[in-house]
Amino acid sequence: MLCLELAWRFVIARKRPMILSLTGIVFGVAFFVVTQAQTSGFEKFFIRTVLGTNGAIRISDQFQDTFGRVEKISKEGSTEFFFHSREDALYREGVKQPELIREALAQFPEVLGASEILEGNGVLDTGSRKKSVEIHGIRWVDHLQTSDLSKQLILGSITDFASDQTGILLGSRLYNRLNMKIGDRIRLMGGTGTLHLRVSGVFETGVSQIDKNRAYLHFDIASSFLGRKGEGSIFQVSLHEPENAPALAVQLQSALNHRVVSWQERERVWLDVFKALRVSSAITVSCILLLSGLGMFNVFAILVIEKTRDIAILRSMGFTPRDVASIFLWQGAIVLSAGIIFGGILAFGATYLISIIPLRIRGIFSTDHFVVNWDLNHYLWGAAIAMLFVSIATWIPARRASRIEPAKIIRETL
Repeated sequence: MLCLELAWRFVIARKRPMILSLTGIVFGVAFFVVTQAQTSGFEKFFIRTVLGTNGAIRISDQFQDTFGRVEKISKEGSTEFFFHSREDALYREGVKQPELIREALAQFPEVLGASEILEGNGVLDTGSRKKSVEIHGIRWVDHLQTSDLSKQLILGSITDFASDQTGILLGSRLYNRLNMKIGDRIRLMGGTGTLHLRVSGVFETGVSQIDKNRAYLHFDIASSFLGRKGEGSIFQVSLHEPENAPALAVQLQSALNHRVVSWQERERVWLDVFKALRVSSAITVSCILLLSGLGMFNVFAILVIEKTRDIAILRSMGFTPRDVASIFLWQGAIVLSAGIIFGGILAFGATYLISIIPLRIRGIFSTDHFVVNWDLNHYLWGAAIAMLFVSIATWIPARRASRIEPAKIIRETL
């Protein structure tokens, strides 16, 4: 405790340089937490948008693996592993036996829901405007289990769509381009003929390509329009734990003999972009903590020089080299602890203020304000990086102070 008391006295004796070092740590920790909260916040929001729109897993074409199958047989004759190559497989478009797929999915406890979707193309005609659209035929009860469609509706309601077999749900940008109103009649052309439909609702996912091209119809109506009876559909699957989608996708592909793609594989490009932004911001902001560490190194190096005689006196009084080093290490610990505490408080307040800043984004997701992720790990990582730099900055001067020989210093000062 005596070493801690001496360290505290050394700290308050040099208030100005210590306050400057403390300020650097505070802002370094705060900026680290804030930038990580923003980048990971937008990443989490993007993931929620993706899962709420296209599900965690997509099951599409049936394949016959004619060339790409690799097996390893053990000495006992059992198969140790096998591997299917998607690139060399022979694909047949769509799911041919959807009921069997549905029954198989029910055997996996990880599966939360499965929605059979019939995809196709058509042209919407209002009489004055025409627009090509991507048709998604859905069974609305199943689809609500695998998507956030009910939450994405900004006009109309899922009840209106459910009660009207001729109902259609339009993406928000598609709706605006066609200059429609809820309840208006519209013609869908292509496929096997022309359908007369009624606009039951408008959805907004925030994904521009979906909002300006996609329209939802009832499954049976879409099947009749596209001329596909009971085949050519795909399955959108939701999971209790979406982060486990890649492992489950491998199991499903082996069991079902269909192409199975997890959301991580499907959105790999955007996930890599978010990861690069998160790492880049962490490296950039860590430079502030590095500069704070260099500042503390200078402060403590000068302090060792100025306190050489005091250190020699302490050594002559019975302080060991370890005691002397601990005095300087305790000084660093005091400044570091205060910096982490005040930096965390500043980060919390700044993160909250940023979260309420208006910001309209319409692109890969939809939001009207900054999105932040409240994660304790951000604070722990900020504290760990600050601890690393400060520890190095204080350990070197402390080691030098512990090597001071009292007899030599006393002889030089006589």
